[in-house]
Amino acid sequence: MANTEEIPDEGNTQLRTYLDFEKPIAELESKVNELRALIDEETETSLSEEIKKLEEKARAALSETYAKLTPWQKTQVARHPERPHCNDYVKRLFKDFTPLAGDRYFADDEAIVGGPATFRGRPVMIIGHEKGSDTESRLKHNFGMAMPEGYRKAVRLMEMADRFSLPVITLVDTAGAYPGIDAEERGQAEAIARSTDCCLSLGVPIVSVVIGEGGSGGAVAIATANRILMLEHAIYSVISPEGAASIIWRDSEKKEEAATAMKITAQDLEELGVIDGIISEPIGGAHRDPKSAIDALGTAIALALAEFESLPPDQIRRQRQDRFMQMGRNL
Repeated sequence: MANTEEIPDEGNTQLRTYLDFEKPIAELESKVNELRALIDEETETSLSEEIKKLEEKARAALSETYAKLTPWQKTQVARHPERPHCNDYVKRLFKDFTPLAGDRYFADDEAIVGGPATFRGRPVMIIGHEKGSDTESRLKHNFGMAMPEGYRKAVRLMEMADRFSLPVITLVDTAGAYPGIDAEERGQAEAIARSTDCCLSLGVPIVSVVIGEGGSGGAVAIATANRILMLEHAIYSVISPEGAASIIWRDSEKKEEAATAMKITAQDLEELGVIDGIISEPIGGAHRDPKSAIDALGTAIALALAEFESLPPDQIRRQRQDRFMQMGRNL
């Protein structure tokens, strides 16, 4: 659950969404804004000191809260509606992005966006799940849940990248592939499997970053990469905590227990060897300071790509395949 508060920002009023566990922070920041609204020439000095104390208290509460998030709270942060999405990263990190549409079989699926672009002076292929940022765009992108044609589009773009020796960068943010009857009729499982197989066969490096949710095969289909990174408060799992709780306990309300047991956080997955690194987020999550979060992700991608700069295609392909064959063997 989340609550929305009005937060004045440099004279403009904006809406900030607070998660349930952020209630003490919301109260402090709300009080700060109330005092700011009361400031005039006569009270400026006395109120400014009070505002400063409250701001420091709010920052401390924010830092303390985010330093000890539970797996379920991280799940809530990963799903935060104001969290940067794929298109936000593309706009800030990539130049000359040319979106390509269609799978050349059935239709275009806007849950997956992609195309060639320039990343720090280097031609690349960017592919990612787009959830949308408001009601209209969420419906347009189907909340980031791709149909079979979305994964077939991804395959088309990856094969194009391989043909022109373009490194592939994928941004993962999906609750999972779309589970509807129409998706199953058009071969959802087969499309996911072929996309995963295509990832394994490429001779160019693939760097994948889980920027929000990494859900099930819908995420793996474009995240079978040489390097897999996660943002600090992202999650990556075979099923949602609610889905797991419904299956195991027949009670979706046990989602918090499920989130803990499933080891879905970036910290757990790095320890298990499922991912290669964690990208730090600003205090309070990526939605608090999107520019800093996006820039940090860009730096991490650049460092990951540099590891494969001089490697031949066969070695890049073998490293990726060995990485997944070894996963879980040392547990």
